[in-house]
Amino acid sequence: MMLSLSRLRRCSAVPFLMAFFFAAFFSVAAAAAPVSGEAQPTLPLRVSLGGGEGYTIGVFTRNDRGSLCVDLESMTRALRLSLRVAGGTLSAEEALNSPGSVLIARDGGAFVRIEPRGRSAAPRMLQLRASPRLIGGRLFLPAAAAAGMFSLWLDRDILYSQKEGMLKAWMQPRPRARSTASLGSLTTPSTDTFSAVSAGPTRIVSIAVEERANGAIIIMTASGAPTEAVLVQPDASGNAAFTLKGASGDIAALSKTFGEGVVRGIRASVTPEGLRFAVSFDPEARVVAPMEFQKSQTSNRYRLLVRSEADVKALRQSEKTRQIASVIKKDMEKWKFDTIVLDAGHGGKDPGAVGLKGTREKDVVLNIVRDLGSIIARKWPGVRVVYTRKDDRFIPLHERGKIANHEGGKLFLSIHANANNKRSIRGAEVYILGPHKTKSALDVAMLENAVISQEVDSEERYKGFTQEHLIMSTMAQNAFVRQSTSLAQEILRPIDRSSTINGRGVRQAGFMVLWTPSMPSALVEVGYISNAQEEKILRDRQEQTKIAYRVFQGLEVYRRNYEASRLAAMER
Repeated sequence: MMLSLSRLRRCSAVPFLMAFFFAAFFSVAAAAAPVSGEAQPTLPLRVSLGGGEGYTIGVFTRNDRGSLCVDLESMTRALRLSLRVAGGTLSAEEALNSPGSVLIARDGGAFVRIEPRGRSAAPRMLQLRASPRLIGGRLFLPAAAAAGMFSLWLDRDILYSQKEGMLKAWMQPRPRARSTASLGSLTTPSTDTFSAVSAGPTRIVSIAVEERANGAIIIMTASGAPTEAVLVQPDASGNAAFTLKGASGDIAALSKTFGEGVVRGIRASVTPEGLRFAVSFDPEARVVAPMEFQKSQTSNRYRLLVRSEADVKALRQSEKTRQIASVIKKDMEKWKFDTIVLDAGHGGKDPGAVGLKGTREKDVVLNIVRDLGSIIARKWPGVRVVYTRKDDRFIPLHERGKIANHEGGKLFLSIHANANNKRSIRGAEVYILGPHKTKSALDVAMLENAVISQEVDSEERYKGFTQEHLIMSTMAQNAFVRQSTSLAQEILRPIDRSSTINGRGVRQAGFMVLWTPSMPSALVEVGYISNAQEEKILRDRQEQTKIAYRVFQGLEVYRRNYEASRLAAMER
């Protein structure tokens, strides 16, 4: 039927040379003066930003009681997060996750507190393996504990490798299946837990305003012990004030101006009594007294409720308009062509098809995928490239689609090289998911699907993957069938124009790797490795790059058409 699998899929353990990737290396920049007059020792932190990009920067360290500790302020800055430090308390802010959060750590504290910015999200607590220590005005934490703290807070993979003598951070979202149990856990604090960690001087970390149809809510997030407020109700000019007794904070960061809404401005200042906030309102809003001040019983938050006699109907209509605009914006972002998932077929113990000269499919397609990813990163800086594998490793078929879904891919492209007993057969082919219509299409799918025999527990894992399951998966993919077909056609055209590879058309077949992705998907067979002429082409490094560029040319046309149709749909 096919070229013998023993010949086509012969395995060998020849290491694969990893291609170089872009990395921005920065010299160590001090966030503040070192602890002493001597040079401060540093620990390298390697940060991967995805798409082959990243940087390495030094984080201040010191040995404390026989343990290598990192400076939390220095590490926060190295991760490009904003922060404030005062009185043995570090408050760091992140916007990697929506809507972002604030982490509060303090000297000697067994817990760190995480305050989400969302209006309804509850704060969470993380119990540390060790407590931060204030040394020379800076907070230090053992390297492994610091890595675990940042990893759980940011939901990113961050670790300390004692063997390599460095910290590593991957700023791409963590795969859902990956366990973080070894790092610790985040919990919503009980009142007792809250009381245990809410001690020390009161410091206002952030302030925000939420508009309502009949007024507004001013929300303050704090660290330290609870405090009391003194209110000055609105006067005839539309001005009010409140003072948080004994509190402190960053005056510049807490002072805000708003172009619209009931609250037009908040100006913070320090007084002998504490932290004072002067609030100005829109005169047309007709703010009424009394304002109401509230202190949360389960979180370190304060709320000031402001009521208005303005045109409630008009305000509600305005709020509804803003909500609709927000939904449209989110919908546009949802369908924005911002992430493409590239899948290099086979890998690791599965070499794929093997040509007469020993050319392995897994090596050829990995080179093409990495070349294609580099071209996309260079040509489309706003598009994130996700790889199911970037090196010679074995990834089960069912995991490849899961990676694409988890990463929010807008397109899934699996690259392969074909083989057949008839060595005269040559040419590129592009497949989309669907029942096969020809025996040759079935043969290709069977060849690519044969890899499941090498997966652990394959019989149990794939026992439901029957012809019926293929029909169901195809029906689910019908939402993307037009886009997948267009994708396949646009990719095939530039490959067809090649003088070296004779394209054989767009086809349908039941490729398992295409069953899971919930997005436009296609599988590209770049040529027949069983054909002597095409094997010579496919093993040539320059030709691999040319093939990658031709695939990109097809992607360019597909993206242009995709975004034009999406814009037209939005304008209807």
